[in-house]
Amino acid sequence: MNEILDKLKKAILEYDAKGAGNIAAEAIKEGVDAVQVADAAVEAIRQIGDGYGKGELWLPDLIGGANAMKSAMSFIEDALKKKGRKRQTLGRIVIGTVYGDIHDIGKTMVSSLAEAEGFEVIDLGVSIEAKTFLEAFREHEPNIVALSALMTTTASEQRKVIEMFKEQGIREKVMVAVGGGAVTEEFARSIGADGYAPTAPLAVNLFKKLMGKGGKK
Repeated sequence: MNEILDKLKKAILEYDAKGAGNIAAEAIKEGVDAVQVADAAVEAIRQIGDGYGKGELWLPDLIGGANAMKSAMSFIEDALKKKGRKRQTLGRIVIGTVYGDIHDIGKTMVSSLAEAEGFEVIDLGVSIEAKTFLEAFREHEPNIVALSALMTTTASEQRKVIEMFKEQGIREKVMVAVGGGAVTEEFARSIGADGYAPTAPLAVNLFKKLMGKGGKK
């Protein structure tokens, strides 16, 4: 069992997305507990995150590791759902780049580092409409919704998401974190966000801080 989990960690550390997915699927097929498989994947991405934080690894390393981990997690999450089980996490985050903005790198960094620290992350992708964030909230019941915007022309979409949550009467049930190159702390306060972070490592610290408050749910 340890051998196949070591192979999974090695695949993620080598940014081998296809290999990581295949090994995760093989481990589950052989009867390895899906939670153990997930823990091995998280351990590998945490190692990459630590290296990035120390300046020993670079953005392409983080993105490569994130893609490999996502490939593995697709099989792991399916196995957990079939058994009606859930991993122990620090909290659940729905994240996405807002509508009209197709920048992905910053969001991917945040997702990777948050998963490495033990959060469950549902990454919706880029150019996500407000209604899709609302649908994702209803489907996944996250503790935090994280909104990214790199362009000044799309930052207003973050306000639109928060306003839609208010209109639907669910604003008090979820914390909203914002970030991206187009966002400032002053802007975050003006739209009623619960928190703002200028960088990926600080975003993870923000998530921990928000969860430490007990959330709004």
